[in-house]
Amino acid sequence: MDKSAAQEKDSVLVDRLIEAYGKVRGQLSKIIVGQDAVIEQLMVALFARGHCVVVGVPGLAKTLLISSLARILDLQFRRIQFTPDLMPSDITGTDVLQEDPITRERTFRFAPGPVFANIVLADEINRTPPKTQSALLQAMQEYQVTVMGKTHPLPLPFFVLATQNPIEQEGTYPLPEAQLDRFLFQINIDYPSAEEEKEIVLQTTGGYAAELQKVLDAEAILRLQEVIRKVPVAENVVEKTVALVRRTRPQSGAEEFVKDWISWGAGPRASQALILGAKARCILNGRFAVSWDDVLALCEPVLRHRLILSFRAEAEGVRVRDVIQRLLKNPS
Repeated sequence: MDKSAAQEKDSVLVDRLIEAYGKVRGQLSKIIVGQDAVIEQLMVALFARGHCVVVGVPGLAKTLLISSLARILDLQFRRIQFTPDLMPSDITGTDVLQEDPITRERTFRFAPGPVFANIVLADEINRTPPKTQSALLQAMQEYQVTVMGKTHPLPLPFFVLATQNPIEQEGTYPLPEAQLDRFLFQINIDYPSAEEEKEIVLQTTGGYAAELQKVLDAEAILRLQEVIRKVPVAENVVEKTVALVRRTRPQSGAEEFVKDWISWGAGPRASQALILGAKARCILNGRFAVSWDDVLALCEPVLRHRLILSFRAEAEGVRVRDVIQRLLKNPS
């Protein structure tokens, strides 16, 4: 296939992605009220091949949103409820001894765990010990699991959404910063507005049950993920993105408020996440080149779990969002 034919094929795929995004939002609106920014961030992360930490109090439809998205995209969905006694093999699967009923010969057969799905919801991931957390994070990074020396590839696309409850911290094992850094976004789900809550009550207390239609399948999503990587980015946008991330590091000659409020800033993965996310966002919004506005729109979900506040910031009641907003208001 020559270059012009390849570009024409990519253009057709982009048009299909834009159309599919509109249909996905339309289908989700049948059962999810509001949460437009959350839905956009989930779709951006999916097509940028990233994983997400979803933070919100119970009852905000986190599980419903994610399972509904899997149905609309015709993807296999699994939910793993993380508990203190969960073992790595409960996630990845294990080899089981099986006996042939005729020959009586015994052999080991691999029994896949719930991680072998396209969309995996890791519910309350901070309630399980680090050893079990690491089993999932290895799968996220390598798209495969190794059991008893044998490697098993995971189905693609592979999308992990890990939830955390911001209220209950007793009996939890918070993810280390190095592990949090592997998530593309931290998506915060807030309480709905009064009008949205009224609509939620009306929808969920009646006899109406929405029927969701499938919009994309796994094969189409993989092709669209490849197209996202080809989206052009101007060099000045990359330079400004890298400069912004470097300004979060107090060791790199940052402004005084950064030195006062941040102990450790974001690493290179943050720059990669901003550019990849901006590529997906511009296409989903019907544009064919990344703008600085695309980067700015994703700064909070990309940076909020990568900045470690200092003791002074916590004592003064400074939030990560305050630091990010000040960085964006005072470009250097």
